[in-house]
Parts: sequence; C-alpha cells; structure tokens
Amino acid sequence: MLVRTAEDGDLEPLARLWWAGWHDAHAAIAPADLTRLRTLDSFRDRMGPILPRVRTIGPPGAPIGLHYLKGGELNQFYLAAEARGSGVAGPLMADAEAHLAVRGVKTAWLDCAIGNLRAARFYEKSGWRQAAAMAIPTETSAGSYRLYVWRYEKSLAT
Repeated sequence: MLVRTAEDGDLEPLARLWWAGWHDAHAAIAPADLTRLRTLDSFRDRMGPILPRVRTIGPPGAPIGLHYLKGGELNQFYLAAEARGSGVAGPLMADAEAHLAVRGVKTAWLDCAIGNLRAARFYEKSGWRQAAAMAIPTETSAGSYRLYVWRYEKSLAT
C-alpha cells in the first residue's frame, strides 16, 4: 500500500481517524479536562489547515493511517484501529523518516504522551530512542495546555 499526500476528500475521514486514535491512546492517561476539549470538531478544525502537508495511507476518502511533520518533528502519527497489526505502520513510518531526511533533518524527534505504551513500543521497535521526559504546551480550543511527554529521537544521518 502506498503512502500519499492527503486530498480534500480525506479531510473528514482523517479528522475522524485522528480523533478516534487520540481518544483510544489518551483518554485513560490524559487529564479529563484535556480529554473533554479533544472533540471531533477540534480535530476537524486542526486538520483543515494542515491537510496539504499530511501524508496518509489507504485509498482516497478512506485513509487508514496518517503522519504530519512539523519542522524536524514527527508531530502526529496515527493508525485506524482496524489497521493496527496489518503491517502498514512500518511503511508509514518509513515515509515520515524519508521526508524528514529530505528536509535535511539529522536528528528527528517526536513527543509521546507518558503512559502511551503501545505507541512507545512501536517507536522503539522502529529505532527511536527515549531521550527525555518533559512537559510541553499543547494547543486546545481553550488555549495552551501542559502535557507530560516522553521525547523520542532518531538519528537520520547516513
């Protein structure tokens, strides 16, 4: 399955995929007030402006995974629940890393919510290493919110 740039018709399904993935991974570990702010509308509002820079896997209008890069950061990485364990995460991660390398990023980084063990295991299996634990600001419709994360890094230098 090929990784591709998201299209306009992917907006709604990608927003739903991101929303469902976020809640699946974070609802049990995130503070309740942050979880309440993570509505489907909030993910739709966030997806709209970044859609041209989102990479996805799956047919147009029915994506099963996404990644979004922001500078040297793998800012978002999500798979639909039905795609987990299917082998599509590897090619999606490889695409993200290749795009970061093309940008000249030598050490890529990502944040993983502390307690998101499934994601942490995948990142480590993909060659990322935990570099720090820290608090970061995350944007919500109510302003900035403090989130505790593990920072992962990966050397992309050849």
